[in-house]
Amino acid sequence: MDKRTGLLIQVVMTFLMALTMSGIMSLIAMGPTIDWLTQWPLAFITAWPIAFVLTMLFRPAAMKVAIRLTQSSGS
Repeated sequence: MDKRTGLLIQVVMTFLMALTMSGIMSLIAMGPTIDWLTQWPLAFITAWPIAFVLTMLFRPAAMKVAIRLTQSSGS
């Protein structure tokens, strides 16, 4: 996979994960209220860049672990 595709995958995946997790976690914390609906976008806008940066930092370690686990399982 080329670098551009890998970067685009990270952008899309972190967008989807930040959107869903910020919505779910804030819904659990606040309940289904108007206040929740106004706070969710703010939580998402905060979460997405953090998620993107963290995936960039942790991807090399995650790749090593995944490769090690799949090689040791004999698959």
